[in-house]
Order: sequence, then structure tokens, then C-alpha cells
Amino acid sequence: MKKQKKFFKPITLVALILLITLSLGMALSDRVTAKAEGTYENLKIFSQILTIVQKNYVEEVNTKDLIYGAVKGMLSSLDPHSSFMPPEAFSEMQVDTKGSFGGVGIEITMKEGVLTVVSPIEDTPAFRAGIEAGDIIAKIDGEMTKDMTIMDAVRKMRGKTGTKVVLSIFRKGEPELIDFDIIRAVIKIKSVKYTTLENSYAYVRISQFQQRTTRDLNAALKKITKETGGIKGLILDVRNNPGGLLDQAVKVSDAFISSGLIVYTDGRLESQKMKFFAKESGTQPDYPIVVLVNAGSASASEIVAGAIQDTGRGVILGTKTFGKGSVQTIIPIEDGSGVRITTARYYTPSGRSIQAEGIVPDLVVANAVTSPDKVRHVIREKDLKGHIPNGNKKKLSKPEKKDKDKKSEENVIAEIPKLVDIEKDDQAKAALDILKSWNIFKAGLHKTS
Repeated sequence: MKKQKKFFKPITLVALILLITLSLGMALSDRVTAKAEGTYENLKIFSQILTIVQKNYVEEVNTKDLIYGAVKGMLSSLDPHSSFMPPEAFSEMQVDTKGSFGGVGIEITMKEGVLTVVSPIEDTPAFRAGIEAGDIIAKIDGEMTKDMTIMDAVRKMRGKTGTKVVLSIFRKGEPELIDFDIIRAVIKIKSVKYTTLENSYAYVRISQFQQRTTRDLNAALKKITKETGGIKGLILDVRNNPGGLLDQAVKVSDAFISSGLIVYTDGRLESQKMKFFAKESGTQPDYPIVVLVNAGSASASEIVAGAIQDTGRGVILGTKTFGKGSVQTIIPIEDGSGVRITTARYYTPSGRSIQAEGIVPDLVVANAVTSPDKVRHVIREKDLKGHIPNGNKKKLSKPEKKDKDKKSEENVIAEIPKLVDIEKDDQAKAALDILKSWNIFKAGLHKTS
């Protein structure tokens, strides 16, 4: 009997394992089948509606246009940054990252269903014409923008240089629409501008993260170092920088951080779980850094600010950033169109999600509002309808109650000088004072040691 027990035990165990595996397999198969059937049923509804429109609509319609329209609606229902790009729009998008295109020069977003200006780009036709942040674009060349996608609006505003486009703007406080006749020009966005401040302190502004940004940054720092004999401290200005290429944000951070994690992404798919680390080679000397940010600092700008803040490499100064901490993946389609879809969230080295929360500066300093007509009204990611949630596992701390004056400061962005004017730019002045104090403090430590 004992031999029988020894013989049957393994057989019983194997049978049990097979039974469990079979049961799990059947359950999984049922789940997959149920999901496939649900998708099929919904697609059947879509097919029925498509047929109804084709047969009954007052005029004959192009099937491809109907499909494109349906896909646009599907993606726009996900979040403000997912979108469908027909072939022409997809081709234009690929031009963007190279930093040169024909257009008017504004950053736009969709706020509460209306096309809203985030910021005019410096030294562009829109900037010179007087377009302001917070302006609502009601019409483009007389065509209403209601229900128009961002990509459609961009396509209509771009065109051959020297041609005119009319933007009809609704501006708070104005009783009627204001028409702006803007002549399109080649928009060459110089992403890096720089100057030397007193006593070998450097000021570098990055307006956007493009293919050449890191190369231009390194060239600027090299030139300043040669002129000054050595940089004592750096003000890195990413205010009103809407973001751009992820790899450039990583490389810019890497220029100042010698080792460790810079940023990581987390999504549903394993391919969207990425980590980016700093390398020691090519790192700038360990001079003090102050990074200037505001509500217009988004995406790639927030990655740089978050990395420098979390690694203790520098001080972040200004006001809370925009809070765009989501990753968009561009997927080309066979017919030349493309899909931009949100696939992951950005996290700082310490594990903070940037999404809808932004980067809170180490030192909150608002620029003084000297002229009401130069005020830019704040639009942040959390204000956009349909934005994806933050993604932090722990609950976000409730914001502290603030007095009315301080609250109003956070709801506007005062005008920022063309490059930098220390006497008119409170944030830049505070940054320079910190750099000076930093070096005085270090010198004092060396004397006492």
C-alpha cells in the first residue's frame, strides 16, 4: 500500500496542476473572447451608423472623410494631447522639431473646447502683431474654430511665407472680436539665447527643446567660459518654454548632472517603461545653478527642472510650472497619416509625477505686474478639459490657503524682458542675488575650514 501511495501522489499532483491550468486557460480564453465580442459589437454599431450616413445624408459624402472624422473624435475624447493627423498635418508636425517652418508663431491649446493661445513665440509675426497669451482664436480667415482640432488650426495658420492670414481674437475685456492681419513668415525658432552678466555669471534661456538645443547650449556655455575665464554661476531660464523633444531634455539635464537617474516614464506597456541616466562625460563644472520657471514651463522644461531639483544640483525659482507630465508617442499609419497618443507619464528621479501637478519651485518668486496690458493669464494642464490624472500613488497634499494678493500673482505671468533685464525682471534679479550669495557663502566656508 505504501508503494501505491508513493506512485499515486505525483500522478494526483500532476492531474491537479493540469486541472488548474486548464481552468485558468478556459477562464482567460472566455475573458479574451468576451472582450473581442464586445469590440466586435461596438464596431458593428459604428458600421451601421456609417451606412446610415452614406445612404441618408442630404449630400453624398466621402467615406474616407467620415472615417477620418470618427478617428479624430475618438482620439480627442481621450485627453487634450492625443490626436489624429491626416497626411498633410503629419508632414507638418515632422517639420516642427527642426525649428523652421512657415507660419505666424504661436503656441496654442484647447481650453474648455475653445482654441486658446498659450504664448506667442518671441520675434515672430504673431508676437509683433500683438497676439497675447489667453487670447481665444474665434476665427481663422473667417472660418469659425468651434469644433476645429488643434492640428486643423495649425494647418490653417501655416502657409506660404508672405501670404496673409486673419485671426479673429476674443480678448477678455474687449466687447467685440479683434481682427489681426498677420503676414506669414519663416518661423526660425532659436532655442538657445545667452549673455554674460556681471562678474562672470552666465544667463542662458532655452525657449524650446529642438534637435539642435543641446549642441547650441554647449556652444553657448563654451563661448561664455572662454570670454569669462570660467563661469561663476548660471541662470538657466526655461520660463514660457512649452517643451519639445524628450532626448534633448535628457541631454540638457545630463550636461549639469554627472550621474544618477534624470527621468523615467511609466505606462501600460513594457516598451513605455523607460529610464534615462546621466553620464559623467561632458558634464559641466560644478558651478551653482538657478533654474527659472513659471506656469508657461511645460513638459521637457519640467523634466529638466525636476531632475536638477531632485538631484540637488541647483535651485528652482519662480512660480509653479504648467504640469504636462504625459508622454505622447507618434505612430505613422500606412496612408501617410499619423496618430499622436498619450502612452505614459513622466516621473522625476524621486518618483514624483509631473502630470497636472507641475514642479513647485524651491523659492516662489513672482515677477511684479508693472503694466496690466502686459499680463499673461495662466493656463495650466489641470485647467484643460479631459486631462489625465496625476498618477502618484499617494494622495497629493492639499494646497495651502493663500491671501488674495498672493493668489492673484499665481494666476498671471508678468511680461518677461526680451532676453534679460535684471532691473525689470524680479525673478532673474533674485536668481543673480542667490548666485552671488552662494559663492560668498562657499568662500566663507573655505576660510573657516
